[in-house]
Amino acid sequence: MRLGVVDVGSNTVRLMVADGAGTVPLPVHTAKRRLRLAEHIDGSGRISGEAVTLLADAVAAARQEAERWGVTAPFVFATSIVRDAPNRQDVLAAVLRRTGMPLRLMSGGTEAELTFLAARRWMGWRSGPLVLLDIGGGSLEVAFGRSGMPDFAASLPLGAGRLTREHFGRDDPPGPPAVRELRRRVRHELRDVAARIRWEGPRTGVATSRTFQQLARLCGAAPGREGPFVQRGLARRDLRPAIEALAALPTDQRASMPGISRARAGQSLAGALVAHTTMKLIGLDRVVISPWALREGILLTYLEGGEVAWWTPPTDAPHGAAPHAVAGSAGAVPAGWAPVEAEPAHTTPAEEAPDAAGRPREEPGAGRVAVRTG
Repeated sequence: MRLGVVDVGSNTVRLMVADGAGTVPLPVHTAKRRLRLAEHIDGSGRISGEAVTLLADAVAAARQEAERWGVTAPFVFATSIVRDAPNRQDVLAAVLRRTGMPLRLMSGGTEAELTFLAARRWMGWRSGPLVLLDIGGGSLEVAFGRSGMPDFAASLPLGAGRLTREHFGRDDPPGPPAVRELRRRVRHELRDVAARIRWEGPRTGVATSRTFQQLARLCGAAPGREGPFVQRGLARRDLRPAIEALAALPTDQRASMPGISRARAGQSLAGALVAHTTMKLIGLDRVVISPWALREGILLTYLEGGEVAWWTPPTDAPHGAAPHAVAGSAGAVPAGWAPVEAEPAHTTPAEEAPDAAGRPREEPGAGRVAVRTG
């Protein structure tokens, strides 16, 4: 059995196909298509009509690519860039008409829970009480837990792309006052969540997301081509000089720095400021970088708990939402898609999770604390 996940984010649409024969999602194929949705929204967060069309086309292409790898109905979801858009219903309807597949929107709290689940499985139980940090384009997810699912999960509007638009605007590079104002906002919006995490006393800090991965590479971590089993971390003390270097350069020059991609160079400074401020407020000197995150958390939940309600496509689809044929020859990668560097054939966690008797089986969101700040 093969499963597929299509992740619609602020910068890219990513497809992940995994073998689901066991309880570990073993990736067999990944691909991405750059959309940069964050560049096609107005001051209210509304996504332009042109970008909605491009998004629907990208999901249709992802479905074609998934079918090529044996997945007929991938789970398609979007993060805060669509969830927070005033015209999100128009976006959902356009994707459904174009592809016949529903585009799902999860709450920020659910995203934090599923990402925590994946990080816990990767890190293993010896990591003890664990705090998770994930910086996306539109939001920051924070979660804490002592078991397989978090006891506390929060989502805050502190994504790297959002803060870049709202605080730096067209200033490239931004001046010191804008940098200080961004730090103040992060401290203000995060203070209650940070106080809760400090009170819980985590033993291990774990970070996921491309933002943290690129910052870790900038600060000396091994490149991605060395595979997921190489230990990677990010020390708070190394972020300070990294922030100074990023703040001194315009976007096009940041892209030449180690780990900083051209697509994310513009928001790299805001991401570094959020990372450093968050780690300082929570009291983390260092975080471990986990290659497993939200997509793996979705697959793990499905594999461990069986088919869940939020995976199954609804039966009450709007009229006219029949599947739309996708042009393109079988066996060819659709235009605009790029293969992602292959994972090793056997991607497994650092430690085996407990057996079925001791492993949590709760549906995401059940009985957990989810906080939305801001």
